[in-house]
Amino acid sequence: MTLLIGALSLGLILSFLALGVLVSFRILRFADITVDGSLPLGAAIAAVLLGRGVEPTLATAAAFCGGLVAGSITGVLHTKFKIHGLLAGILVMTALYSVNLNIMGRSNVPLTSEVTLASYAEWVGAAIMGGGAGLNLLGWEVSIQDAFVFVLVLVAVSVAGLILYLFLRTNLGTAMRATGDNDQMIRALGVNVDHMMVFGLGFSNGLIGLAGALLAQYQGFADVQMGIGMIVLGLASVIIGEGLVGSGGLGLSIAGVVMGSVLFRLLIAIALRLGLNPNDLKLITAVFVFLALVAPNFLSRLGKQPALGKEIRTAR
Repeated sequence: MTLLIGALSLGLILSFLALGVLVSFRILRFADITVDGSLPLGAAIAAVLLGRGVEPTLATAAAFCGGLVAGSITGVLHTKFKIHGLLAGILVMTALYSVNLNIMGRSNVPLTSEVTLASYAEWVGAAIMGGGAGLNLLGWEVSIQDAFVFVLVLVAVSVAGLILYLFLRTNLGTAMRATGDNDQMIRALGVNVDHMMVFGLGFSNGLIGLAGALLAQYQGFADVQMGIGMIVLGLASVIIGEGLVGSGGLGLSIAGVVMGSVLFRLLIAIALRLGLNPNDLKLITAVFVFLALVAPNFLSRLGKQPALGKEIRTAR
């Protein structure tokens, strides 16, 4: 049960990353590689501020702002300097590796003795449960920290998803969505496409920086290499979410991304539980993404085959 709660909590934390990828990849139609640098940037900012005694919510908010700045720089390189979007993201991601090292002062910053949001969740849980060391959940013993961190992250993701949904339905959010759908049309309506792109990429990476801050506080450390391959995880969550909810409305898309992130982490946890070598984790991740990419087309072809065979028989 501890493994299950941990996988669910980690999946919910990384759903902030998936929501950020949804904004850049699906809404703006922009392949943003800044993700692999902005996530450890958020973790680095939060870890350093927490180490200096800054209140955890302020440190987490600062991580969001750091990711916002990183994404905005990618947008400026793309719109003002006319650098290809993919290359702009790679440039910023590469630069952020050194930036993160300079922020942390070393490659890894532990948070085991610092007060974090996870500590807040544990304190609240202990107060509610009367100071007990754990609680019984369906016959399984779960620590108070694990249980209430899960509740905290679930509430945070729900609020963030609702805010994102409401924002994307405002005039500004609609203009940003239209920028990804048809930039020429929205430009003809008087909207500054460059500003929309910079804002959208900044907002996207702000969510990703937030995911990095929460991930560092949950795992108890920030590492300069913790962002490697995160773009693949975010894309996998988006693709799996689309497979779960289909091509529904905006609300379904946001909910599907969150479910996709959680399901993806559950698959990884099951693979590790079955004896997967941790050295093969990235390989298995790539395989899961590959299956998520090809499965929809494969299933649609299977669905068309009986109808096609019936047409052939009718023609005969």
